[in-house]
Amino acid sequence: MCWWCAETAAGVRGAQRKVAVCCGCPMGGGATRLYSTIGGGGRSLPLTPAQLARQNPPPERAPQPSSCKDSQGPSQLDLAPLEQQLLRECEEALRGRPPRFHRHLVHCGDGQRAPGGPIRVLQWNILAQALGEGADCFVRCPPEALSWPERKYLILEEILTYKPHILCLQEVDHYYDTFQPVLRSLGYGGHFFPKPWSPCLDVHGNNGPDGCALFFDQSRFELLESVSVRLSAMLIPTNQIAVVTKLRCRATARCVFVAVTHLKARSGWERLRGAQGSDLLAHLQTLLHNHSHPPGTTGPPDAAPSLIVCGDFNAVPSEEVYQRFASSPLRLDSAYKKLSRDGAMEPSFTTWKIRPSGECCSTLDYIWYGRDSLQVEAVLDLPTEEQIGPDRLPSFHYPSDHLSLICDFSFKEER
Repeated sequence: MCWWCAETAAGVRGAQRKVAVCCGCPMGGGATRLYSTIGGGGRSLPLTPAQLARQNPPPERAPQPSSCKDSQGPSQLDLAPLEQQLLRECEEALRGRPPRFHRHLVHCGDGQRAPGGPIRVLQWNILAQALGEGADCFVRCPPEALSWPERKYLILEEILTYKPHILCLQEVDHYYDTFQPVLRSLGYGGHFFPKPWSPCLDVHGNNGPDGCALFFDQSRFELLESVSVRLSAMLIPTNQIAVVTKLRCRATARCVFVAVTHLKARSGWERLRGAQGSDLLAHLQTLLHNHSHPPGTTGPPDAAPSLIVCGDFNAVPSEEVYQRFASSPLRLDSAYKKLSRDGAMEPSFTTWKIRPSGECCSTLDYIWYGRDSLQVEAVLDLPTEEQIGPDRLPSFHYPSDHLSLICDFSFKEER
């Protein structure tokens, strides 16, 4: 076991210190070049040229545009020095790969600047490393494209490019050795809750269980409460989970509850997903009620907080769990319907993959929001079929079988 892994296992943290480079842990390797950057010392490892050994290597990665705020997120000038350094390191590590998708923010607000600026939320099933290399069997994806020492840079590049205030991630199995220390160094607080019976644990050389992670920008939000929820169906605990965090916006003093979840996968489990969704909605209703009517207090209720629910629901829009969220008393709406002409239709897909059982092109991922207190300012569009390519996802230019969803919100005026 390497120095970093031994220290992490012993509970020693501190991404600001100089850290040795991780060695040959089978599914580890989270503490590589990024940790030498965070620590401010040491030399970076040379690239692992796995894909360069292929007979037909992917085309050279082109430089990414950095000046178009509206299409690609913050420019280099908007990033702090450490963020710029990490983004450059990602680009260097990915030099042999084709460029990532060029996606645009589609503006749908009234153009008026919200106090403190919009709140950017990223929802993403990043694909657990153990599942990507093991049970998921992406038959058209070259094994070299799933190499963690490089795939992690594609994930971090996506985060650094769009610089969200809130990140809702599923299938996270490198929380402690990669995402927590790196994002903490960038000013994010985080909460991670693993699945009780993670399928990652069945994969040889795994990095531990996968689960849901919720990160928030501590310069924008103050943490008030965070709760781990094991979802039940008919009062029976299941293997699916959620994390619910209560935050206070420092710019407006408004409170917002943010939930991230990952419901049961595969066809044939529609009723279970419906029950899990109902259980999560019940938890959210209780938390919002307790906020507005604190136990032991009298007088008028506090102002209702805002609510954002992100997740991989593993459910198409015609499924029962989707309908339960759409008709909930919490008055939720789906942000990505804003991409349609009439604002009433979900995208054609948020995941596109090829497994031994066949090709799957479906909308399974959502960003729900309370329409009474929040309004959508912009959403990130989705790549085209031509951009994704015939081998679908994941690939050399995209690290997951699910696409990231990004939405900018602003608070509505309180009545």
